[in-house]
Amino acid sequence: MDVHNVTADAETFTANVYLATGDRPTLVDAGAMDGIVDVIREYTDDLDAVVLTHQHGDHVAQLDAVLDAFDAKLYANADHPRRTNGLDDGDTIQMGDETFEVVYTPGHADDHVSLVSTSTLFSGDTVVHDDGAFEGGSFGRTDNPGQSRERLIESIEDLLDRMPETVEHMYSGHGGVFHGDVRKIVETALERAEKREPKYD
Repeated sequence: MDVHNVTADAETFTANVYLATGDRPTLVDAGAMDGIVDVIREYTDDLDAVVLTHQHGDHVAQLDAVLDAFDAKLYANADHPRRTNGLDDGDTIQMGDETFEVVYTPGHADDHVSLVSTSTLFSGDTVVHDDGAFEGGSFGRTDNPGQSRERLIESIEDLLDRMPETVEHMYSGHGGVFHGDVRKIVETALERAEKREPKYD
């Protein structure tokens, strides 16, 4: 399965948006980058699904544009006017060439889910590799209203419990893509989150 970061060249603030190609072309999040539809079309004209990790603005600002351009189903945990399919903890969904399990991972957002297969983790903003605060394992911010560091810690623990040892690709909502020992990155993120220190000054 090939995964493309279609917002890699964004000049404005946006979440990373990933296109998994293969048997079922699927977009993970929709981002906030103008022109994203044109970039998606560089890889496929047949987008089957859009899967949301959560509905913060930097992840969904271009959602209507994407759905208007493609006849794609919308999968989301929380209600959305254009949602066609819910995403609940323990569900499975095919994206690209792989089957992913939905892991409910709130803390950064009440509706946050992560998606894990035997080889790949789409972690949204629950865990990232590098984000300007930490490298080699960081976590989504929890200092805004409605967010919870304690719940995020539980979510990262759940993710570790349910993530196969064979996962070696991590695609997160911010920062760089990581290939290698994903479990170590997630464990490092957990250790840093458990210190309960402010992530940013």
